Amino acid sequence: MRYLPLTETDRRAMLQAIGVPSIDSLYRDVPAAVRLKAPVELPHHLGELEVEREFQAYAAANLGTSSVPAFLGAGAYRHHIPASVDHLIQRGEFLTSYTPYQPEVSQGTLQYLFEFQTQVALITGMEVANASMYDGASACAEAVAMANRLTGRTKAILSGGLHPHYREICATRARWAGWEAVAAEPDALAREDLAGAIDDKTSCVVVGSPSFFGHLRNYSALANACHAKGALLVVAVTEVVSLGLVKPPGEMGADIVVAEGQSLGIPLSFGGPYLGLFAAREKFVRQMPGRLCGETLDLEGKRGWVLTLSTREQHIRRERATSNICTNSSLCALAFTIHLTLLGEAGFARLAALNHARAVELAERLGAIKGIEVLNQSFFNEFTLKLGKPAAEVVEALAARRILGGVPVSRFYPDTPALADLLLVAASEMNTEAEIAALAAALEEVL
Repeated sequence: MRYLPLTETDRRAMLQAIGVPSIDSLYRDVPAAVRLKAPVELPHHLGELEVEREFQAYAAANLGTSSVPAFLGAGAYRHHIPASVDHLIQRGEFLTSYTPYQPEVSQGTLQYLFEFQTQVALITGMEVANASMYDGASACAEAVAMANRLTGRTKAILSGGLHPHYREICATRARWAGWEAVAAEPDALAREDLAGAIDDKTSCVVVGSPSFFGHLRNYSALANACHAKGALLVVAVTEVVSLGLVKPPGEMGADIVVAEGQSLGIPLSFGGPYLGLFAAREKFVRQMPGRLCGETLDLEGKRGWVLTLSTREQHIRRERATSNICTNSSLCALAFTIHLTLLGEAGFARLAALNHARAVELAERLGAIKGIEVLNQSFFNEFTLKLGKPAAEVVEALAARRILGGVPVSRFYPDTPALADLLLVAASEMNTEAEIAALAAALEEVL
C-alpha cells in the first residue's frame, strides 16, 4: 500500500490556488533535455519483511571491520567505544536537543560543550577551543580562511604530508573564496622543507601530525620560520588518540590546531557523521569560526554557562561572514567528551601507548617479510609500506582471504604512479597478536 497523503482533489485545489494548469508546468524553467522522459526504473515495492531481508543481503556482501582482521586507517580509525557512551548519548534530553539559544533552559547542553572545549584545549596544548565543527577536513579549510583574515594575506602552503582530503577541501575553498592553496608534492619519505617556501604573501603553512604517511615530526622550527615571516602554523591531526602520547601542537608553536575527533566515542560508520575539533591562541578568538561556550555566574552567584561567541547570524552576512559553518556536531561532541572523561588523563595516555605498541609490533613483523620495506623512521599507530607491486592488487588479494590489510595510497593519488606500491597500515588496541600474525602470513603468501 503506497502512502500518498494528497488526493487528486487536493492537488487540483493547490494548482488552482497558485494559478498553474498542471504539475508539469511547475517545471517549465527546467530544460526539456534534462527532464526524465519516463519514471526511473526501480524495483516494485516490497513489504517490510522483504525489505529487511533485501538489505541484510546487501550488508552480508560487505567485508566489515567488526567481522575480520582490519588494519585500515588513512584518517578514520577503529577503536573500542565503551557501552556507556552510546547509552548516555541516546538519552532523550541529549538525542533530541538542538541549538542552545536560551541558556536558561539549555544548561546541560552548554555545560557539556564547555567541558568538550576544555578537553580539546588541553589535549592540543592550545588556549581556546570552539564547540566543534563538522569534521577535521572542513575545519582545516576554516583554519586557512581564519589565517587569511588574521594576516591579511591569501596564500596557504599545504604540506605534502597533509591528508589528501584536507588538501582537496582547502583547494576547493580557495577556488571559490579567492585565495591561493599551494600544495606540495606528496611527501612519503618526510623529506620536504616547507620553511623555504614561505614568502611575504604566505598566510599560513598547513601540516599533518602525524602526516598522511604516518610520519611524526617536531614542527617547532617550522613554527619559528612561519612567525619570522608573519605567517601562521596550522597543524591538522587526523588521529586524535596520538595526542595522548606525542608532543601536542600547541607546545610546538602552532597557532591553530584542527583535528578529526572520530577516534573517541564515534564509530567508523562508513564515513560519518564525524567531529571537527578547532583550537587556537586566545588572541585569535574573535576570528575563530563556529561557537564558543563560556562559564559565568548568575545574579545569585551560581555557576552557569552561556554562548559567549555565536556566529549564527553569519548566514545573513554572507560574504562578510568570518565563517558560514555556524553550527556544531553536538551529539558527536558529547560522545567524544564522555569517552575521554571515562578514560581520564592517565587512561588516555595508556590508550595511546597501547596503540603505538601494537603498531611497533606490526611494523616489526611486516618489515621482516621479504619484499616489504617500512618507510617510516617514526610513527604513532600508522605507517607506510613499500611493497614492490601495486598495493591495490595486494589489498584485493588480502580481502579475498578475509583480511582488510590497509589502504592503498593510490586510492588518494591515482595519477601518481610512483606511489602505486605504497600501502598505509594502521594498528590500534582492537588488533590482537593473532590478527597481526594472520596479516603477516597472508602478505607473505600474496607477495
